[in-house]
Amino acid sequence: MYALVDCNNFYASCERVFQPNLNGKPVVILSNNDGCIISRSNEAKALGIPMGAPEFKVRQELKQHNVQVFSSNYALYGDLSNRVMKILEGFTPNLEVYSIDEAFLNFDGMPVSDFHDYGLQMKRRVQKWVGIPVCVGFAATKALSKVANKIAKKYQDRTYGVYVIDTEEKRIKALKWTKIEDVWGIGHRLKKKMIAHNIHTAFDFTKPQHEFFIRKEMGVLGMRLKYELEGKSVLDLEPIKEQKKSIATTRSFPKQITDLDALRERVATFAAVCAEKLRKQKSCCHTIIVMLVVDRHKYENQKYYYNRAITLPYATNSTLTIANAATAILKELHAGNEGLHFKKAGVIVTQFIDEDKKQFQLFEEENPKHLALMKAMDSLNTKIGNRKVKLASQDLKVTWNMKQNHLSPNYTTNFKELLEIKCQ
Repeated sequence: MYALVDCNNFYASCERVFQPNLNGKPVVILSNNDGCIISRSNEAKALGIPMGAPEFKVRQELKQHNVQVFSSNYALYGDLSNRVMKILEGFTPNLEVYSIDEAFLNFDGMPVSDFHDYGLQMKRRVQKWVGIPVCVGFAATKALSKVANKIAKKYQDRTYGVYVIDTEEKRIKALKWTKIEDVWGIGHRLKKKMIAHNIHTAFDFTKPQHEFFIRKEMGVLGMRLKYELEGKSVLDLEPIKEQKKSIATTRSFPKQITDLDALRERVATFAAVCAEKLRKQKSCCHTIIVMLVVDRHKYENQKYYYNRAITLPYATNSTLTIANAATAILKELHAGNEGLHFKKAGVIVTQFIDEDKKQFQLFEEENPKHLALMKAMDSLNTKIGNRKVKLASQDLKVTWNMKQNHLSPNYTTNFKELLEIKCQ
């Protein structure tokens, strides 16, 4: 038996944990640079505020209904997510963190007599220990547990936030209730094709006459999804990936930038973060890529995405080496595109090898003092926090130069912003 545990309106719920006065009030969370709405409380949904709407387009509506607006506080959300996942590990060691607010659990071999009661225990413990409301869906497969979770969330007054698909009757009823666009893995493009082929529900998706069409449009992945919805488990929990194949640090700017010095500071910062992440997973990279993006609406008849890569003769995880290489690439990109206003930049590092398997070159190698310097930098930044030790080319006051006019405190990750309680 599988379970999908999903945190309800996760970002909005995180803000409410430390501001209980927001309970029952409409709350929305904005994306980077306070751009678009990426999370809404149920009260905000009831007002008809659309998901993904640019904040400036609904600003008057937000003010009219006294909606509480917050900038994305990823440090807080990530910490609370880790706490939720640690609690779920106490119910089964077989856990796959699917996203920041979702996790699959497998209970094969565990003597659970009543899954509905077990789900209620999970729900109560997360609510009590962290303060985040969750819903739990149980089923024989991962895809069906997704469906069960949607039912648990939709009908919380009847299910108490937990639903179990444990009979054939429940499976068929659930599939007939689920619209095809709500099926795991069916996006907007596929939805149109499915409806055109008279597939309107998850139950229609499992009918034998549609198998050829599904195989043609979705291939092996489509057939696996079909088997899963039929109750045949073919998708196991994904193993924990210890190392990433590539690391990217990209950000949009609060204002479009044309000045080379301003771009160089941002690219140096992104490179430094990539190097730090490399050292954390004990890897070195060979290839460094820098990308620049302009507003496609501003330059309609021109290329809007620029990138260039360089492969070093030796593997490295040194902030100095990666930042210098990224800056050199940036100068080349900017030289041929002076005058353009860039809205986004990023640094990507790839072609990894393990740090302890690095092969040294005979004729060309980076300064061996970098190793000790990077260890000292990481140690100080871990101790002090907020990446206080930086390169001279970086802005010493800012790591992410983003617009965050509605940012809440980092209640759990910054000692200076811990919640204060006054006892009388």
